[in-house]
Amino acid sequence: MKVQKRKIFRTLSLFLCGTVLALSGCAASSAVDEVKEEKKESAEDSGETVKVGILHSLSGTMAISEVSLRDAELMAIEEINEAGGLLGKKIEPVIEDGASDWPTFAEKAKKLLQKDKVATIFGGWTSASRKAMLPVVEQNNGLLWYPVQYEGMESSPNIFYTGATTNQQIIPAVSWLLENRGKKFFLLGSDYVFPRTANKIIKAQLKAEGGELAGEEYTPLGHTDYSTIISKIKEVKPDVVFNTLNGDSNVAFFKQLKDSGITAKDLTVMSVSIAEEEIRGIGGDVLAGHLAVWNYFQTTDTPENKAFVEKYKKKYGEDRVTDDPIEAAYFAVHLWAEAVKKAGSFDVDKVKKAAGGIEYKAPGGTVKIDGETQHTWKIVRIGEIQPNGQFKELWNSGEAIKPDPYLKSYPWAKNLN
Repeated sequence: MKVQKRKIFRTLSLFLCGTVLALSGCAASSAVDEVKEEKKESAEDSGETVKVGILHSLSGTMAISEVSLRDAELMAIEEINEAGGLLGKKIEPVIEDGASDWPTFAEKAKKLLQKDKVATIFGGWTSASRKAMLPVVEQNNGLLWYPVQYEGMESSPNIFYTGATTNQQIIPAVSWLLENRGKKFFLLGSDYVFPRTANKIIKAQLKAEGGELAGEEYTPLGHTDYSTIISKIKEVKPDVVFNTLNGDSNVAFFKQLKDSGITAKDLTVMSVSIAEEEIRGIGGDVLAGHLAVWNYFQTTDTPENKAFVEKYKKKYGEDRVTDDPIEAAYFAVHLWAEAVKKAGSFDVDKVKKAAGGIEYKAPGGTVKIDGETQHTWKIVRIGEIQPNGQFKELWNSGEAIKPDPYLKSYPWAKNLN
């Protein structure tokens, strides 16, 4: 029907062109336009599936965290397909392994966009992986849905951020710790962009809110010997260790911390990259009493979360757990689907235009896409790790917090951008 209407319109255009003595040139131009338009429409309507990319570390140091994100995304895709698909098409996932290697993420993103012609990519964990994919998706006008909390100071037109930015995780956590656990902070992180930027923000916040920096240390991803750093922690006696280690380095750090005789009763460790999945790998007995700040816990009490946890465990095993990045990866797929429905198209520009303001009842509560920044409104939660590997929620923000990736609403952060 659309093609018929266009043909009628173009026939009329040809007649009008002829009346102004431009028949030959106008007819040629119109004929070319018609062929292009019909080819475009035919390409959009052809095929029974639409491909999407799933790009996570399925091997290497980050696999401990990222394999479950793939699983959550596949479950969401399955749900959409079972409900009839999108715009008459089934979603076909194309899965690639970033292998905990940032150049590999860039290479695989390029392959997904240029060779596989995916409509969107769901992927990444570390900021290094996101930074590697960013120029690829921008240069190819692709779309990336990034599901993990990060350091902020970024807003790409080709990325939607479903994890927290700093004002939805780190800043509320620091304020809570200063009020409830003490003023003296020791900063420990992996040596790449997220921990270094996060700690730059924390140091500015400590200075503004009356805190004290007791020490700052970084180790490479995959690092396993923390004896020297633990000795430094014992020496300076901080009230809090703010932990931005990522991947399996956390296993080594917390086990060695416990072996050194330091427990959560002696020292508060607040983590931003340890969730239920990582606790499963480290051990609830090792981490019991320590804290983490996220936007979702498996224990979050909503009807949507009860159904989500049951379905996830039924599909992947009763021993599996859900966590914040898993939830953010899961609802990212559903947010993209809602944007596609609203746009009536898989076209990247149309999907981006339609996405602003879209809401979805996620397991952790209703989330909303902020059209200005392409980040997500989120509730902040602080939890204490229990011996069974789950969290006891100690505090939450009560309502979803508007994302502020460049910290424009914080006067003390004006020199950080």
